Amino acid sequence: MQQQHFDRSTEDLGNAIHLEHVNVQVPDQRLATLFYITGLGLTRDPYLMVSDSNMWVNVGRSQFHLPTGKAQVLRGHTGLVIPGRKALLERLTAVAPKLAGTAFSFREHNDYVEATCPWGNRLRVHEPDADRFGRITLGIPYVEFDVPAGTAKAISAFYPEIMDIPAELKNGDGTMARAKVGKDQYLQFRETTSPQAEFDGHHVQIYITNFSGPYQRLLKRGLVSQEDNQYQYRFRDIVDLESGKPLFTIEHEVRSATHPMYLRPLVNRDPAQTNRTYAHGHDQLSWAMGPDEYDRR
Repeated sequence: MQQQHFDRSTEDLGNAIHLEHVNVQVPDQRLATLFYITGLGLTRDPYLMVSDSNMWVNVGRSQFHLPTGKAQVLRGHTGLVIPGRKALLERLTAVAPKLAGTAFSFREHNDYVEATCPWGNRLRVHEPDADRFGRITLGIPYVEFDVPAGTAKAISAFYPEIMDIPAELKNGDGTMARAKVGKDQYLQFRETTSPQAEFDGHHVQIYITNFSGPYQRLLKRGLVSQEDNQYQYRFRDIVDLESGKPLFTIEHEVRSATHPMYLRPLVNRDPAQTNRTYAHGHDQLSWAMGPDEYDRR
């Protein structure tokens, strides 16, 4: 029998093991419910943040966190995988009248549906695609930021050096940096010549295994922006390693793999299930492809 050979490096994650949530403030929880829950077909976490001051929205094994406050808008877009484009378009069409007068919109493209929340946050919703997103059928495979021209190369150097997170330049022309922050999950930084909006405080949260090493390197450069607790700290500025000049600002909530909420089980409903079409055994939607689609590489 011939010995099989594998490229083992394709399974390396580096230090980051999960992109858990994207956090943006919203002024109106009702409108947020219409967009994220009714329109996109996602699921409000039934266990935590159940008042009107915050809402956690489950997307497979990841979440949106939507605390009440002055609207925050991510400078870029969040990529989602949600199965069923036709049903998605029908849901977005149904909520459109109730979101009239806001920034809400949606548009169909060849390989994704672009949806904009009532306050201007842009989402790109993709169908499951094993070649692009691994076995994810419901989740957040990437968050993409619009960064100033000429910064992608230095950003791609920051993550391996400071955070022990693999990063690379993409696009062939070196205008996009991509940092691997989980299994089939990435932070992407695409250069643009468009004017940069002021950073408004939104954040992304990642889990890392080497928790203290990056902390010491960030601390040495004066980049730790907040000391949350034993399991968590934050930083905001991605800097040039040689000059120390800030390249882009996005708050990173950094948690250890020992954090009590690491990989907390999340409930994901099947939005096709209604009181009129109810079928036993179909309340939940799987976030990963089934055994019949097993990757045999």
